Amino acid sequence: MSEKSCIEEIDLLIRARYSILYLVTYEEDRAIKCLKSISDNHGKELIVWSQTKGFETRIHDKSFQNTKDPEQALNYIQSTEEVGLYVLKDFHVFMRDNTIVRSLRDVADSLKTTYKTMIVISPITIIPAELEKDITVVDFELPDFGAMKSILDTMIARINKKRKVEINLSPAQREKLVKSVLGLTADEAENAFARVVVSRGTLKEEDIKLILDEKKQIIRKSGLLEYYESDEKFNHIGGLDNLKKWIIKRGTAFSEKAREYGLPEPRGILMVGVQGCGKSLTAKAVSSLWGLPLLRLDLGSLFSGIIGSSEENIRRAIRIAESVAPCILWLDEIEKGLSGITSSDISDAGTTARVFGSFITWLQEKKTPVFVIATSNDIEKLPPEVLRKGRFDEIFFIDLPTLNERKDIFKIHLEIFERNPDDFDLNCLSQKCAGFSGAEIKEAIISGMYDSFGENRPLETSDILHAIEVTIPLSQTMPKKINNLRSWAGVRARRASEVPPEEIDEFTDVDFFEMLPGEHVG
Repeated sequence: MSEKSCIEEIDLLIRARYSILYLVTYEEDRAIKCLKSISDNHGKELIVWSQTKGFETRIHDKSFQNTKDPEQALNYIQSTEEVGLYVLKDFHVFMRDNTIVRSLRDVADSLKTTYKTMIVISPITIIPAELEKDITVVDFELPDFGAMKSILDTMIARINKKRKVEINLSPAQREKLVKSVLGLTADEAENAFARVVVSRGTLKEEDIKLILDEKKQIIRKSGLLEYYESDEKFNHIGGLDNLKKWIIKRGTAFSEKAREYGLPEPRGILMVGVQGCGKSLTAKAVSSLWGLPLLRLDLGSLFSGIIGSSEENIRRAIRIAESVAPCILWLDEIEKGLSGITSSDISDAGTTARVFGSFITWLQEKKTPVFVIATSNDIEKLPPEVLRKGRFDEIFFIDLPTLNERKDIFKIHLEIFERNPDDFDLNCLSQKCAGFSGAEIKEAIISGMYDSFGENRPLETSDILHAIEVTIPLSQTMPKKINNLRSWAGVRARRASEVPPEEIDEFTDVDFFEMLPGEHVG
């Protein structure tokens, strides 16, 4: 919804005599300016209240002009004959009080037949169940492209009165610069532009990187998302040719050229598979390849002990991700954050189920260019709704690496550790570590480096071979689970690699854990 449409909706609700509106925004001043224009159009008074100042606007009844008590403020709104828009700042903090909740219900009922409207302005949405039918929530949208363009033009004109600023922007570059601040508040956008001008004395297309730093601050201050500065390169991924081809093809799908072609923006992928085989590495590498911000969402961090806060947290996290778009939203080990959904009604009064429902609906309906990368090690714990078509563009299965992929992985990690791969017998190493994951191969190299470092000599093939011999890979400790995962993926997911890896032998007569000393069952 554009800024203009948002104002029109508020105006419509006021004319339709909705009793209580709830504007969700951090931009109090901007919201109040818009409400002032609406009240002037209707010939009404705009009366603003806050706990620190009481009623700030002229009120005929002097006895309530300076009251800071929330209950008295509600009583006045209900009893006064003054027609107007009554704006209450940050009133959500009082909505946990039973008396205030009851008073709000009384106000909602009494205002239905009047020309008074009560409007709560708050950065977060907290509405008790008792008030859900009495309050109408309106998301006061952040400035749109036109508003941001106006902010940029105004700021440049103001600065040029004092000193000359070098502006080297074509119309297309100017559009790109304005788009870079979409998702910021008006104040944040002005600060971002000012930061560039003050530090550079210019305003050019390449200054967009400095503006994006302002968006990083949004992520850091939210506490809900983690901004990843990924230094992983796409060529650090060994194997996974099908997955890499798929990703490369969609690298330009966020461009205006793709929009003109009629191509929709990619939605996201779900990567399931064996632990340590490159799922998290891929998420980081895609960010570097596409040049997009990588935001990590920990679903577990969304849950709060305050009723209603968890649902608000997921909405805030989504809004923040959308404000930074285009970007990549990474959900690592998604099954852990969604555990307990089936018993949610009993264990947490349905909170987990509601948070999950909000997220799944957003995945299906999202319009902003937020590419979601979700990873999972245990497919059995994922709710079936996540796997339904339309949530993700594709579901990829990442298996243990094949012989050639293991050779690539050895080569990649040896180069990362500043060793020449030609000095090692990669064929021998790759054959000896059948059933190893990429992470286990990396650890074998590190273990071999410890041995050679302790003996004060260069790393050799024999050091890595020794580390391989003493390592028990996951494919030996959990063969049945991996084979079950392969069976599931065979008909439900797309293989990330072109060639399947070697088969895993399972223990037939006795479970692996029953073979451990002292664990025999008599």
